[in-house]
Amino acid sequence: MSAYVIAARGWIGTPYLHQASCKTGGCDCLGLLRGVWREVLGPEPELPPAYSPDWSEPQGEERLWAAALRHLQPKPLTQEHAGDVLLFRMRSGAVAKHLGLQACVGPEVSFIHAYSGHGVIESALTAPWRRRIVARLAFPERSE
Repeated sequence: MSAYVIAARGWIGTPYLHQASCKTGGCDCLGLLRGVWREVLGPEPELPPAYSPDWSEPQGEERLWAAALRHLQPKPLTQEHAGDVLLFRMRSGAVAKHLGLQACVGPEVSFIHAYSGHGVIESALTAPWRRRIVARLAFPERSE
């Protein structure tokens, strides 16, 4: 099993807290992936600036996507692997502002994410969620 999935599952039950990245204390979707990075790869490559829940939506800027591309490797959407980072556009025409981590592939396909009102959960990667995926990315290779 992917070290990223194991780490992310350790965060399940963490409450949702905007801009936070504290296992059991609170996190948002970015904070979850930051925490997984720290657990598996070590220190974060950059700390995010303060951000609003709308992720620069009024300006139409893809800030989250741009930051993801600075540190993660883009992959074809069809190349599914456990441990992939998923970037979602929550509404058509809106900026991409939700992240998750693919937990399972195959018939039990799922992803782990921090979701407002729910905290960190593992959800089925259903057709409505799949339609929202705009990018699939891989963490950098670990140096053992």
